Amino acid sequence: MSSPLQNVDKYLSNGTRPAPHLFGASGAHHFSRHAFSERERGNTVSVVIPTKNEAQNISWVLERIPAWIDEVILVDGQSTDGTIEAAKRARPDIVVIEQRSRGKGLALQAGFAAATGDIIVMLDADGSMHPVEIGRYVALLESGFDFVKGSRFMAGASSIDITWLRHIGNNVLRSLTNTIYRTRFTDLCYGYCAFRREFLGRLALTAPGFEIESQLIARACITELRITEVPSLELPRRHGQSNLRTFRDGRRVLWTLLKEAYRPRDLTATEDTIVDVTDQALDASSAR
Repeated sequence: MSSPLQNVDKYLSNGTRPAPHLFGASGAHHFSRHAFSERERGNTVSVVIPTKNEAQNISWVLERIPAWIDEVILVDGQSTDGTIEAAKRARPDIVVIEQRSRGKGLALQAGFAAATGDIIVMLDADGSMHPVEIGRYVALLESGFDFVKGSRFMAGASSIDITWLRHIGNNVLRSLTNTIYRTRFTDLCYGYCAFRREFLGRLALTAPGFEIESQLIARACITELRITEVPSLELPRRHGQSNLRTFRDGRRVLWTLLKEAYRPRDLTATEDTIVDVTDQALDASSAR
């Protein structure tokens, strides 16, 4: 029996992912890898990738970023394994920011501040998020959304990596988020996201660690951004061990969600803030 990682590029690029059930299609949703290769020039796109000792993974990620991406920013957290050198070999035009302080949240904030694109896409460096999916996020932003979040658990999505413990924790935190913020998320603890750079000032991100993703979602809801989810395939880390610590970072996520909800500000996000991805067509025409 073949490994689920075999032919994953073909799996994602040639449209073998099932379509979300409300598209009116019973078969696979065809999403060609060439759909955005010659997209008309509209919004510029920056991809921000935080790294720490990802030399064995970063080349794989960078080599699969679509050719139409305008800018790739790598924020390195004091790597000692040659991550920066590997990134430059794979993509000579990459913008490198060497992070002095530690933490994924601070790294992403530095990358966001340096980004020049109209659209910012967050991408992990470990190979768990396939860059070919970036086109789906951009298509939805260009169709009118302000914030697009990947989901591993909605129709047409999957995860080959998540453990039962992380799955339980994610479900608890997701349910809490949906209750507090009156939303309908199908996934919470997954950092494949994209948003319009113009909203950085309103989001005013401050979280230093992995809880940055939860703060981003909470503030997107509170500031009433137009949000949707998009199905995504989460792959296992290609090499090495994750810097994520389930219990420590889970507690930080929980505290962030509560703190953001009950800080002295008006919580006006409603259930209608979340719009099903199935209301939009994920094809090349959405990006025009």
